[in-house]
Amino acid sequence: MKNLILSLSLIAAAALVGCGKTETPAPVAAPAAAPAAAPAAPAELPELKVAIDPTYEPFTFKTADGKPTGFDVDIAEALCNEIKRKCVYVEQVWDSMIPGLQAKKYDAIISSMSVTEERLQVVDFTDKYYFTPSRIVVKTGTPFTDVASLKGKKIGVLKGSTQEKYALGELKAAGVSVVPYEAQDQVYLDIKSGRLDGTVADQVEVNGGFLSKPEGAGYGFVGPVLADAKYFGTGVGVALRKDDTALKGELNAAIKAIRSNGVYETVSKKYFDFDVYGN
Repeated sequence: MKNLILSLSLIAAAALVGCGKTETPAPVAAPAAAPAAAPAAPAELPELKVAIDPTYEPFTFKTADGKPTGFDVDIAEALCNEIKRKCVYVEQVWDSMIPGLQAKKYDAIISSMSVTEERLQVVDFTDKYYFTPSRIVVKTGTPFTDVASLKGKKIGVLKGSTQEKYALGELKAAGVSVVPYEAQDQVYLDIKSGRLDGTVADQVEVNGGFLSKPEGAGYGFVGPVLADAKYFGTGVGVALRKDDTALKGELNAAIKAIRSNGVYETVSKKYFDFDVYGN
């Protein structure tokens, strides 16, 4: 009897196993796709360190928030764009410009530096990118027939400039006291305060930086336009170290490019209502 019961129990257990539900294993999740690689950041453009004297409106000066601006700066940006470089500006007082270039503090001077025979002895220049003459400025009504008329006057000039060279060569010999300054805007401050009688300056710069402003009221030009190459050179170019021939070639090509593609004209019209490139 016990054997019969055991047999029946085994049969029942087998039947339960045969009729039971078989569990299907859960599918294995596919591995997550790797995230798409981020696009490579654009390569940084190599720098071109550019020396400027930001006291020379409208060519090189600063905005209210301290950023370099002006015709020279916009031209520098246009040239850097052509040669695929990033302009980085280095402020420098004028009479230290060339020593700083020779000491490799920067790569180029783009700050209204005229090409003269004297400067060509120590640095190289690109082709010109503009040319404007200079003028003598004194109080309106000052009697003037020639430079001898200014005998006894105190005339301020930018130290190391072509205007200083002219004043020392022509005005000092006529009995004019020539006073050099580190920055042209300091000249204007001393004219207004009465410590100077006038200045010799670039015609466009002195108009934009002094005569057209309230502090320039009562002052004006006397004498002829000053453009003698002996003093004032043959136009304004980019100053470079003498061994930077490759950079000179690139910048000359860039000057030619912006003159032909309309960029130069656009920049010029932003500041001037005449052809600043000159003859």
